[in-house]
Amino acid sequence: MEKLARATGGKVITSIHDIDKDDLGKAGLVEERKVSDEKMTFVEGCENPKSVSIILRGGTEHVVDELDRAMEDALRVVGVALEDKTLVPGGGAPEVDLALRLRAFASTVGGREQLAIESFADAMEVIPKTLAENAGLDQIDSLMALRSAHETGMKNSGLNMETGEPVDMLKQGVLEPIRVKTQAINSATEAAVMILRIDDVIASKSGPGGTGEMPGGMGGMGGEDFE
Repeated sequence: MEKLARATGGKVITSIHDIDKDDLGKAGLVEERKVSDEKMTFVEGCENPKSVSIILRGGTEHVVDELDRAMEDALRVVGVALEDKTLVPGGGAPEVDLALRLRAFASTVGGREQLAIESFADAMEVIPKTLAENAGLDQIDSLMALRSAHETGMKNSGLNMETGEPVDMLKQGVLEPIRVKTQAINSATEAAVMILRIDDVIASKSGPGGTGEMPGGMGGMGGEDFE
């Protein structure tokens, strides 16, 4: 009911006796159609719809579920981009630039902290290396090309998955919402910190020698039978 009201511009009323012409919505066509084995009501030709429906079809239920998840992810990405109004270039460009800046900062810190910062920089470069691997490209060559491009001031350079060359991701239209990027980095960092806080690993064996058998006199009752 609420979606129909948003689509047609009408208002939801509690009693038909209170209806007014200003409460009515507008639609060019309201029609029931059969889609596959289900009957659906189509409301089309609305002047300024604030609610729409997307029909996904697939050969199997599994395919439709995958399409549903992909569509939901895509809509959420567009939603956060419109909310934040901030985008970053894709193709591993932010990660390579952050890695370079982190290494430059690490050299000013020194000590064990420098090693930790450099390790964090190495972790950031996993993204462009994974992109190169998935595209069937050489990881080292692709990463070196991206580093070289960023060192010369081409901060928007990301990996072209077809050629393996660094290109301007903004011109290519390969963009990501900054909220998605920061959430990924924060989640990965929290997981790494949680693992590093574990001092000991508790290992459990099922018995002497790991065989799972209990020696006689220690709860095993010497293999006696009971009724």
